[in-house]
Amino acid sequence: MAFVKACALSELEDDTPKRVELEGVPVSVVRTEGEVFAINDICSHANVSLSEGEVEDCSIECWLHGSSFDLRTGKPSGLPATRPVPVYPVKIEGDDVLVSVTQEP
Repeated sequence: MAFVKACALSELEDDTPKRVELEGVPVSVVRTEGEVFAINDICSHANVSLSEGEVEDCSIECWLHGSSFDLRTGKPSGLPATRPVPVYPVKIEGDDVLVSVTQEP
């Protein structure tokens, strides 16, 4: 896995998504419940940025139709979304938040 710097840990506010683009992939980086998560920033139901939604109980809500996605698994918790969104591995090195958006062969 190739990890790239997404942002500085000090840039992240609790429960406030930060949108970044890594290797052409839109990613929402979220610090919540003492952990940092990275999830694909595009809702699987509509072409909407998840980073514009709210974070609660380790999930991120799509602001347009209200579907929430688990930040750990990407699975939706309710309609209208039925498909999960990708989640990505995260490493913290010092103040750097590193994310891998590449898949191993």
